[in-house]
Formats: sequence, structure tokens, C-alpha cells
Amino acid sequence: MIQPDKQIGSDSGQLLRSYSRSRKSGAPAWWMQRITGLALVVLTVGHYILMHYNPTSGHDYGETASRLASPWFKGVYLGFITIGMYHGLNGVWNIVRDYKIKPLVGMSIFGILVLAGIIFVGMGWNTILTFDPAKP
Repeated sequence: MIQPDKQIGSDSGQLLRSYSRSRKSGAPAWWMQRITGLALVVLTVGHYILMHYNPTSGHDYGETASRLASPWFKGVYLGFITIGMYHGLNGVWNIVRDYKIKPLVGMSIFGILVLAGIIFVGMGWNTILTFDPAKP
């Protein structure tokens, strides 16, 4: 039996509203993936212009050291590392979630991804924050 359009629209609207409120919907992760992807496009274009537009700017130690002496550039690079790692690992986690795996295996993979992310972001932050431009 075909239902009137008014009921179909209201039922689907109710379903969408309840879906958006669900903690397991994945909507926040979906939004974060889009936001970090957009940020990475902007940061990548900036990186390309900065590092490759002038051949000496990215390949000369003095230029790199002077750039890393600036707190602004350090902040940009720290953001680039953090956002890139989040975006990449969130993408891997979404691929893993597409497969029907046991909860224990899924949580193990999630834990490994989080641990890898913390380790690699920590290594990147440590490299940038402890960089001494005076040392060649």
C-alpha cells in the first residue's frame, strides 16, 4: 500500500533527526574528515609555494633554520603534522570499520592506530620544538 507523501516525508525527517543525534552515527568523524581534508589542501598549497616555488627555500639549511626559528612557522608545521596524522589515521579507521570484524579485533586495531598516531605526532612535535637553528 502506498502512503501519502506527507507521511513519507515526516517519517524520513524523523529518521534523519534521530540518526543525527546518535553517538554511533559517525557524523562527527565524517565532518572532521572533511574539515581536516580542506585544511590539508590549504596547508599543502602553502607548503608547495613555500618549498618549491623558490628552489633554494626548501633545500638550503640556512633557509630552513631561519624558517623554523619563527614561532609562526613552527605553529603551521605542528598543525600540518597533527592534522595530517589525524586525517590519515581517521581514513584508515573508516576503512577498517567498513569490514565486519569482531569487536575485540576492531578495538585492537583502533588502539594500534591511536598509539601509532601519538608516537608519530610526538616524534614530529619533538623534532620541530627542539630544533636549534644555531646547530648546523
